[in-house]
Amino acid sequence: MNYSMEGAETERLLFRKLSRDDFDAWLPFHEDPRSSKFWSGIPQNPIAACSQQFDRVFERYQKGLGGMFALTDKTSDKLVGLCGLLIQVVDGQEELEIGYSVLPTHWGKGFASEAAQKCKETAFKNGWANRLISIIHIDNEPSKKVALKNGMHLEKRTVYKNNPVYIFRIDL
Repeated sequence: MNYSMEGAETERLLFRKLSRDDFDAWLPFHEDPRSSKFWSGIPQNPIAACSQQFDRVFERYQKGLGGMFALTDKTSDKLVGLCGLLIQVVDGQEELEIGYSVLPTHWGKGFASEAAQKCKETAFKNGWANRLISIIHIDNEPSKKVALKNGMHLEKRTVYKNNPVYIFRIDL
């Protein structure tokens, strides 16, 4: 199973595979210190951080571990964010996560919620999982709001990749 969101669309967004050509368009995410202020373990250098993220996305695609897909605005065809379904191991248990990140210039426009809801619907409709999670740093209020709007509830607090996080969950 590859958990691909390629070709999925919402009212305003198209999902497609991320490509190396998206690097310059995504780099501003890592150049804005607000994007990574909650998460430790990310390289300080924006180019290194972006390269590391892209390498991980392509590795996930190759290994069938899900992945983040480019979100493009249907009207402008511009990249607005990344969203997808990712296999994660949390507290020793394999989970399917809805992950999302939006370029700072597009924050507050509902793109993360719109894309996350599409991931939830797709995963449940295709029988890929009967429960989904989102892993959110305990201080990341905007991401918590997206999870709650997606029908998730706070399940627990734990540590993930040396970061204090909340696990939000929704069951089919």
